[in-house]
Amino acid sequence: MRSDILKEDIETLPHRALLMSAGLKSEDFALDKPFIGVANSYNNIIPGHILLNELTQEVKRGIRDAGGVPLEWGVPGVCDGVAMFVEMRLSLPSREHIADNIEIMTLSHSLDGWVGVTNCDKITPGMLMAAGRLDIPAIMITGGPMKANVIEGQKHHPIEGFGIVGQVKGGVMAEEEARKMLPVMACGAGSCVGLFTANTMAVATEVLGMSLTNCATTLAIDPEKNKQAYETGKRIVALVKADVKPRDIMTKNAFENAIRVDMAMGGSTNAVLHIPAIAKEAGVEVNVDMFDAVARETPNLCKIIPAGTDEMADVDRAGGIPAVLNRLKDLLKDAQTVNGRSILAIAEEGKARDDDVIRTRATAHFSEGGIAVLKGNIAHSSVIKQTAVGADMMTHSGPAKVFYSEKDLLDAIEAKGIAEGDVIVLPYQGPAGAPGMPEMLTPTDAIMGAGYKKVALITDGRFSGGTSGPCVGHVEMEAYNGGAIGAIKDGDIVEIDIPNRTLNVRLSDAEIEARLKIAKAPARKLTPLLVSYREKFKGVNCYGEEKN
Repeated sequence: MRSDILKEDIETLPHRALLMSAGLKSEDFALDKPFIGVANSYNNIIPGHILLNELTQEVKRGIRDAGGVPLEWGVPGVCDGVAMFVEMRLSLPSREHIADNIEIMTLSHSLDGWVGVTNCDKITPGMLMAAGRLDIPAIMITGGPMKANVIEGQKHHPIEGFGIVGQVKGGVMAEEEARKMLPVMACGAGSCVGLFTANTMAVATEVLGMSLTNCATTLAIDPEKNKQAYETGKRIVALVKADVKPRDIMTKNAFENAIRVDMAMGGSTNAVLHIPAIAKEAGVEVNVDMFDAVARETPNLCKIIPAGTDEMADVDRAGGIPAVLNRLKDLLKDAQTVNGRSILAIAEEGKARDDDVIRTRATAHFSEGGIAVLKGNIAHSSVIKQTAVGADMMTHSGPAKVFYSEKDLLDAIEAKGIAEGDVIVLPYQGPAGAPGMPEMLTPTDAIMGAGYKKVALITDGRFSGGTSGPCVGHVEMEAYNGGAIGAIKDGDIVEIDIPNRTLNVRLSDAEIEARLKIAKAPARKLTPLLVSYREKFKGVNCYGEEKN
């Protein structure tokens, strides 16, 4: 084992003294006891993370009972909902920071394997990236969704607050009335109730085979979650002893399965950023076109908040991810999981207990999956959650209204400066342009909350998993890198055609080229981290691919 060097060599005698000073006992240095890292992303800022210390204790207990030695450290986490609209440019860069954190800690301390105790938007993908990069035995436990408040038959949760802001800005709701909604929106522990990014990535983790069966949908407050944590601790010791590594599990087949389930459930567009990044670290090629190809042949079986009214608790009650796998079993490919069982065996045993929450393929909500990839003279690629778009907006053309900040757009909504039919354009929001590629939930929900029915939005930034409606993101190339979105001016006619997968502006190539020659990026205050992140994405797209 990797830790053997610390356990018996005379050269590492002082190393053992340091570890014993931190609490290890002489018996912990037995050669048959693997050193297991526990990357604990607890903090008391993110609702999804406030119970992770409790889970971590159960993970460590499981490791000890299985004959391992747990060694814990802390991992940072950003709450996207708290950072949004205030300072969200650091959220996506935190994903790489988390992967680096785990690389530093596991390799520096000669760990034999590690457990990621995680739950939210960038933390889970960052940990999975580290797993693929390091390729030493690893397993994840995601902390579970929160439960919505149900009052007079209506579900309430924190993310609905973004729509309420739009209602206030649009004059639909009085500010005093909005403030009275605050108590009913606070739900307690867990990742936000719908299929937002955190739960999308928890689902992906389970389908990739990197967490125990049912981990993604078991509520944070369910006693079963502590049992899962204990079993996760035991399981990592077994994985180390069997030398089962993440690249044995996160294969091409596993990534295709994860994308397919995501398409069937209608997950966050952020999956299109995170899954290729995880795959790249695992040595597997996954690109944006793969999402579109899988979506075309995978029906949409679920309508989970924000696309519908079901919450993750409903999915769990209906059979969880095994039930979704069962619906798709003849479309899945064989792959190993940390359970020691194949994904096909898990799919075979899955059973849906509610045919409305998890529909059959014959009764699917939509014939295609959640994500569509649009291309045209504005974009080499862009993404939209098509299953959250109304039938009357699947095709749309209208005049552009260009804004360079979320605040300017919110001010325009409040001043009634947006008209039905407009296409809002938010350029310079990408990884290099913002920099950091912030989420646009505040403006997208403000548009909906204000009551607009025929307004679309396109951006080279990204959207929250909470976004619904005709919102096109990840426009590549981004404006900062010379993308055509930076050439669009007020009044230009933008054409969106989701069924035909096109995104165009009625301008000649010559006019676009001429405008781009004089386009200037807005000046923005940058931290040193944001400066380095901008440099990383100059000349490449948000997936790290070089400019065409």
